[in-house]
Amino acid sequence: MNIDKSKQLFERAQLSIPGGVNSPVRAFKSVGGTPIFMHHAKGAYLYDVDGNKYIDYIASWGPMILGHAYEPVVKAIQEYAEFSTSFGAPTELEIEMAELIISMVPNVDLIRMVSSGTEACMSALRLARGYTGKNKFIKFEGHYHGHADPFLVKAGSGVATFNIQTVPGVTAGVANDTLTAPYNNFQAVKDLVVQHKNEIAAIIVEPVAGNMGCILPQPGFLEGLRKICDEENIVLIFDEVMTGFRLCAGGSQQKLNIKADLVTYGKVIGGGMPVGAFGGKRKIMEHIAPLGNVYQAGTLSGNPIAMIAGYTMLKTLKNNPDIYKELEEKTVYLKDGLNKVLLESGIPFVINQFGSMISIHFSDHPVTDFTTAASANNELFKKYFHAMLNRGIYLPPSAFESWFLNNALTKEDIDFTIKATAESLNEIK
Repeated sequence: MNIDKSKQLFERAQLSIPGGVNSPVRAFKSVGGTPIFMHHAKGAYLYDVDGNKYIDYIASWGPMILGHAYEPVVKAIQEYAEFSTSFGAPTELEIEMAELIISMVPNVDLIRMVSSGTEACMSALRLARGYTGKNKFIKFEGHYHGHADPFLVKAGSGVATFNIQTVPGVTAGVANDTLTAPYNNFQAVKDLVVQHKNEIAAIIVEPVAGNMGCILPQPGFLEGLRKICDEENIVLIFDEVMTGFRLCAGGSQQKLNIKADLVTYGKVIGGGMPVGAFGGKRKIMEHIAPLGNVYQAGTLSGNPIAMIAGYTMLKTLKNNPDIYKELEEKTVYLKDGLNKVLLESGIPFVINQFGSMISIHFSDHPVTDFTTAASANNELFKKYFHAMLNRGIYLPPSAFESWFLNNALTKEDIDFTIKATAESLNEIK
């Protein structure tokens, strides 16, 4: 595979962009080698600047549920761009988008649009603090809620990829208000609540973790969080930047039948455009300005291009619920095929899968939290990543990321991926 132009662009990029990339995981430091510069994408495929074609298992980190350059979304963007790319004033489309989300998601009475998942999580935490009058919050080791200061303590995703667990620039005061517990360890949460009685404003959690691989909640864990939040006047925040509208129309709340107080979304509600939102119970959301005194604002919040892209995609998902069944069937088919070839290879492994999220961990023990994910053979993952890349399969360039399937993938694409895995394992073991 020739990537000469990508190499040239990466050398050029490093002269003007820190590390040559605008988001750290793209630098390929976790897996080594040169990042691939993309030219265009269509359906299930990415095409790089050197003309190579890849089957895509990132889906822009989740939002391309229907595949890249989905024609109705592209057409809607083109039409609305003629009106203006931004007004800095309200539009009817923002109302339609809010109404659509509320109609699809349980337990959301009001929703506020923002411009990224990071901003959504940051704003939801501020709201929880303003609503409860308390400052501390609990997050889980390996969970990533964006790069706002309080969330970078023991975070997953890119922070885990670069093994940065103490982030310069995050003050001790901020870190002291961030309490961390292992994911799936409810006793640790109970202990923190006892130790910090009446000080905890919120618990924020990825209900299905996607930033240390795909890791499922253990039975009773989320139910325990819901119960303790009710008992202690703590706001339960579901970070559904990855899982919202992907696992099903109502996200994790619907799929797992657990109600959160607040929920956050990211790029998925913009069809891949830069966008986010946070919403939830009316009694909490009414504390946001201009109704309340918890301030949050954004010039580009409710951007019309992002709104029409997201509205078009979400409307498609709402009107075609079988898409979720098809996606899960494709993911289970991939899981079964990978399981077979991995067993034949003799390499210890764990496959975690939920809905259209899946991850492979080269491990001889279950992967249920950040510690067990980090203790897998991630050196072997690096070799696997490059062997697959050389065969035209584009996986997340980190062992600490979930794969995301899109519905444009065909059975032939998945069969090719399974075959490529068998060949890659024979090459690297």
